[in-house]
Amino acid sequence: MAGNRFRYGQWRGGPDPLAPPYDVRAAVDAVGAEMLAGGSLRKALRDLLRRGPQGRGGLDDLVARARRLRRETLRRGDLDGAVTRARALLDQALAAERDELRGRTDEAARFAEAVLDNLPRSTARAVQGLSGYSWASAEARQAYQRILDGLRGDVLEQRFAGLRDAARAAADPAARRQLAEMMRDLNDLLAQHARSEDTTDAFAEFMRRHGEFFPERPRDVDELVDVLARRAAAGERLMRSLSDRQREELAGLMRQSLGDRLAGELSALDANLRALRPDLNWNRGERVRGAQSLGYGEAADALGEIAELDELLDALDQDQPGATLDDVDVDAVSRTLGRDAADDVRRLRELERELRRQGWVTRDSDGLTLSPKALRRLAGTALRRVFADLTAGPRGQHDLRSAGAAGEVSGASRPWEYGDEQPLDVVRTLTRAVGRAGPTVPVQLAPEDFEVMETERRASAAVALCVDLSYSMISQGRWGPMKQTALALSHLVATRFPQDALQIVGFGREAAPLTQAELAAVEPDLQQGTNLQHALQLAGRHLRRHPGAEPVILVVTDGEPTAHLDPDGGEAYFHWPPLSETIEATIREVDRLTRAGATLNLFMLGDDEGLRRFVDAVARRSRGRMFTPDLDDLGEYVVSDYLRARRGRR
Repeated sequence: MAGNRFRYGQWRGGPDPLAPPYDVRAAVDAVGAEMLAGGSLRKALRDLLRRGPQGRGGLDDLVARARRLRRETLRRGDLDGAVTRARALLDQALAAERDELRGRTDEAARFAEAVLDNLPRSTARAVQGLSGYSWASAEARQAYQRILDGLRGDVLEQRFAGLRDAARAAADPAARRQLAEMMRDLNDLLAQHARSEDTTDAFAEFMRRHGEFFPERPRDVDELVDVLARRAAAGERLMRSLSDRQREELAGLMRQSLGDRLAGELSALDANLRALRPDLNWNRGERVRGAQSLGYGEAADALGEIAELDELLDALDQDQPGATLDDVDVDAVSRTLGRDAADDVRRLRELERELRRQGWVTRDSDGLTLSPKALRRLAGTALRRVFADLTAGPRGQHDLRSAGAAGEVSGASRPWEYGDEQPLDVVRTLTRAVGRAGPTVPVQLAPEDFEVMETERRASAAVALCVDLSYSMISQGRWGPMKQTALALSHLVATRFPQDALQIVGFGREAAPLTQAELAAVEPDLQQGTNLQHALQLAGRHLRRHPGAEPVILVVTDGEPTAHLDPDGGEAYFHWPPLSETIEATIREVDRLTRAGATLNLFMLGDDEGLRRFVDAVARRSRGRMFTPDLDDLGEYVVSDYLRARRGRR
């Protein structure tokens, strides 16, 4: 209508419904880039959620806000306010009573003054001592009664949120009897629950009779226990946060204000709740300080907020094994940090679920890890980086130059060049001719229309890539290039040369074969030792399993051998500087591989003179080659050497 007016502003109804969906591939690529730069895979995945998509709204922001709110709550006020207020009211009552007695001349007045003069200095004991005192002043009597009714009301209101008119209930004997009856029935219900009895009907009857005390409307006994136990734990933490004298004063005042029956039922309730929820932090005190004097309810509420923030911080840290974002209580986040923080948690949950739904990540006992699908994408990225640095030859891509006329068709084609012997790709040739000259009959062919099929050799290779996992690799910044090189080679073999058999062997103090997933997640070996002998031993086993293949052994290392396997017990033995026994054990493995027809090509990282002498000697002994590439060129060197070596010498 003509009279309508529209106003536009920032969306405040939760997550933006018009926001674009998460680019989960970009998130996976960001994790991969961090890992290929030398970072930890699991840390990179954790950081994705900690920083949040596009670097905002992550868990770290929420943790910082929760810690800031916790610090502010710790400065909210003085926890001893209940005792301080009771002392002030007691002084007011005593002053009014003495003024009243001073105007009287009878012996009863003098006796009453003597009673007041001999009251204990303790506030709780003085209040208890005045329990049977006959007040002469109406003002004094009212001030004294306010001590009892006020504290009783604070305690009951803190424990039972549905007790809206706590002051009336605290002062009314009939209401106190109703409270005592409710707590008795509640203790009976919790006792049945603790014995694992079916409490469905008993819970329904309890809520029918006493549901007004529980506005949270719990659905079962477990929810009821959770609500009450958290409040009871907050009250216990309040007592633990006070000094011994303050604790004794407050406990005495509470006993006096509640009376024997209510105090007994409340004590039994606390014991039942503590037995049912021992996981809550009942015994921890806090150093809450501030200028404001907090009453019992205010102090307990502050400590309850701190406890909820502590639980929230534990959930947001995600450091426990198997922790997921589903463990985070979104309602608790909304209560403590606000609706926008709860929306951030929901977005992070959606990101994690979308990563799992699309198959990019999986979850194991240690947390998130990349799936095989993501590892293939990551390895493909590593391979493209390597080939981006390779110089293209005149016959197409560098990794396809080994094609021959008698080879296996790869499915790819390229423009024909003079001297090519590969078979023609008839379909693509005719398509190019029609596209150039139009759909004429007969089709007119020109030299530029011809395309040939690219082929690969049928010969296979058994490849062992031995990579150094010692701590020096990461401390010298060589970890990322090593991983990128190994992943690129594994992807090249899997996609372009599937007839080849690749085995990646990682070695530190000991050696072990690694799958692509294990390689991506592997962490540096913090133990000292470079056990090349064990790595070559495993490489030899791999070659023997493929006797008809071209043997290719590539070694990437930054240190000379400092460990070997004890021939008797099979345990790794380390010593620096290298022992002659370690060198001899390593050379024996080199000789075994050389006699089997394998050539060792070694890629030396670093400029250690001892390593250079050792690598040069091994290369000469095995008729192999030694390379000293820059870190940025490592992948290019290894992949190029693999392509050269797999063509064979036969």
